[in-house]
Amino acid sequence: MFKHFQPASNVRPPVAEVPAAAAPRKAGGPTAGTWNETKTHLHKRLLEELNLAALDKVGAEQLRHEVTAIVTEIVQSDQLSLNAKEFGQIVDELLHEVLGLGPLEPLLQDPTINDILVNTHEQVFVERKGMLELTEARFQSESHLLRIIEKIVSNVGRRVDESQPYVDARLADGSRVNAIIRPCALDGPLVSIRKFSATPLTVDRLIQFGAITESMAAYFRGVVNARLNVIISGGTGSGKTTMLNALSSYIGSRERIITIEDAAELQLQQIHVVRMETRPQNIEGKGEVSMRDLVRNALRMRPDRIVVGEVRGAEVMDMLQAMNTGHDGSMTTIHANTPRDCLARLEHMLMMTGIDFPARAMRGQIASAVHVVLQLNRLSDGSRRVTAVEELVGMEGEVITTQSIFKFEQTGVDANGKVIGQLEATGIRSKFYELMCAHGVDLPPSVFGASQKRFGAM
Repeated sequence: MFKHFQPASNVRPPVAEVPAAAAPRKAGGPTAGTWNETKTHLHKRLLEELNLAALDKVGAEQLRHEVTAIVTEIVQSDQLSLNAKEFGQIVDELLHEVLGLGPLEPLLQDPTINDILVNTHEQVFVERKGMLELTEARFQSESHLLRIIEKIVSNVGRRVDESQPYVDARLADGSRVNAIIRPCALDGPLVSIRKFSATPLTVDRLIQFGAITESMAAYFRGVVNARLNVIISGGTGSGKTTMLNALSSYIGSRERIITIEDAAELQLQQIHVVRMETRPQNIEGKGEVSMRDLVRNALRMRPDRIVVGEVRGAEVMDMLQAMNTGHDGSMTTIHANTPRDCLARLEHMLMMTGIDFPARAMRGQIASAVHVVLQLNRLSDGSRRVTAVEELVGMEGEVITTQSIFKFEQTGVDANGKVIGQLEATGIRSKFYELMCAHGVDLPPSVFGASQKRFGAM
């Protein structure tokens, strides 16, 4: 399969034998320029030696032995100077270049990282526990970063070039990727990766992390089982998709769920899930499949529930109509900072349809379609909390009326910068209490009672 191929048992181990030319370096190690030049040279020679068409037929361990053997030969023949540590490091980096996403690969494998932010080829930030950190990861050049971007977008059938300089894509594990290149990115290509956990956050783990309380979890179970329509509202990075995944765990396994997203990242665990994804226009400006197209099509697919990853435009009209015409129990997310802002944004998106709705008609449509708005916020310490749960109870004149079921009140910040506050029930019983009971969820009065949890002591 390879031009150079030996059984793994016959290949010299990478640690035991380092070529004689790889004598230990003087203290201080190689400069960045020398190191990049060496790595570029080895990468080029490695690609000449490997049969790339056979890579997917070889196991990871076997491939590592083969790459180690080839690098050993190249180091000896070209008389390169590498010590044992550098030799092992360069083998790892070459494997990442050949099979993965180069310098991004170690960051993608680190479970403590939530976001990877590439600010041109010279600077890579990550987010850990809500805080940004500058890493040592670097790309060799702008063209190197462009090759990695092309590898990401081509895997999902999308493109990025001068005529289409920005793109949304996803990785194989569901992580969301946004890339933008010149001329829109003035200083060079920018990449933002929102990593998705290999093990989705469950309701129990959200309780453990303090994002919600046990009483709220019981209420959410009642909301989903009673087939109420839910909008999850929040800012960027507040945990909307994570919460949507968690709430969907309450959906029964006998229901047909259709998910619609711009870039597929939902991780629903039910057996009957149908996934759809939008498609951008091609290089000729044709072939676009919009979110609205997919929502309309979903109505003809006999859905029990429709889950839209995020509404941000004219598709809100079809989503609200679906909620009003028998597809109850639907869920979606929206960018907004408060529940009242969420309702205002729904109005604004209805205006984007081009239909001249009277204000009262728009608000009446929203009030009858949406039952619960769940608000998330990312606090100053980087933690993500549910900060409000409100139910829509009807109209008073031309105003949508709501009632608050749960609310988070921040009372301060401790010496370490951690937010202190209370997430508590307001004492108002849910408008849908009887409906929840009719669907087999009997909530005790304490769910809607006094303070349920205090944050800041964790």
